[in-house]
Amino acid sequence: MHLQIEQFSDEIKDLMKTVYQNPFRGDFVKVNGVTMPEKYEKLADAIENFQVRDDDVWVCSFPKTGTTWSQEMVWCIANDLDYERAKVPLTDRFPYFDISAHGDFPAMVEANPGIQVPSQLVDSFNYTANVPSPRFIKTHLPFNLLPRQLRTGEKRPKIIYIVRNVKDTCISYYHFMRILEDLQGSFEDWCNLFLNDAVMYGPFWKHALGYWKKRIDENLLFLKYEDMKKDLPRVIKKTATFLEKNLTTDQLSSLTEHLSFENMKANPAVNNEHLIYGIKKLTQSKVDGKFMRSGEMNQWKSEMSPDIIERFDQQTRENLKGTRLYF
Repeated sequence: MHLQIEQFSDEIKDLMKTVYQNPFRGDFVKVNGVTMPEKYEKLADAIENFQVRDDDVWVCSFPKTGTTWSQEMVWCIANDLDYERAKVPLTDRFPYFDISAHGDFPAMVEANPGIQVPSQLVDSFNYTANVPSPRFIKTHLPFNLLPRQLRTGEKRPKIIYIVRNVKDTCISYYHFMRILEDLQGSFEDWCNLFLNDAVMYGPFWKHALGYWKKRIDENLLFLKYEDMKKDLPRVIKKTATFLEKNLTTDQLSSLTEHLSFENMKANPAVNNEHLIYGIKKLTQSKVDGKFMRSGEMNQWKSEMSPDIIERFDQQTRENLKGTRLYF
């Protein structure tokens, strides 16, 4: 794949320096139109040439759109509701393919020799490559940066994409990054970065549309967070059909209960508290909070200013016009 690398304007770079002060973060650039860490160039070949398997199951998303919720739903359905095996941490059952593209984990490990770091953080591509089949793989990469075999259809594993209202996504992403990296600046600063496509994996709208355009492919299922909130049993049944699984009425009821926000938040196998604790030690973040915060819809109504709301709505109208994708 040919990589087109673009730099951000000096104004956006200055705003990024205000918000991101974690010394291991590094600078961001635009890679084929997508905001990624500068070191992505060194990892591009590993991603591009990753060997996909036809029996893989990939859950793809923009960050903080219901990824963990979808992962647990997909894994449980595909594994016949084996709740005993589901006690293994989701990060082991369902590795995060591109987490190595985030901060400079090797440098963080070197600077913190007393902290044990899971191998998938240091080299997630190699870790994922060695997981036995059938593999369950999470990624936040947009469609145009996925491994070549996925983009071209040379391999046709199951792909589930989950998306969420952009304003709630922005808010959830902000709170998560504050916990993880002790973001500085204001919430409005973060919104300005988001609206300028200057947060990792942005722009949001192109991310969603890249998968939306592929929804006609038989191996891709496009889901919405809001649909899961409004009628989870319906989405479970839809996902089970996609995964070629049949659930009894009792199984559907059991999985709906297992996937309730209260149970997910209290479940140590999926709430990522152990992982957040470890990363916070590496980044030296002092912000308290939970990986699973509230899970509510329409948080933007109370957390965003009218001006910010209008700017988000305007960009949504412009980006989704004529696409038939709506929230």
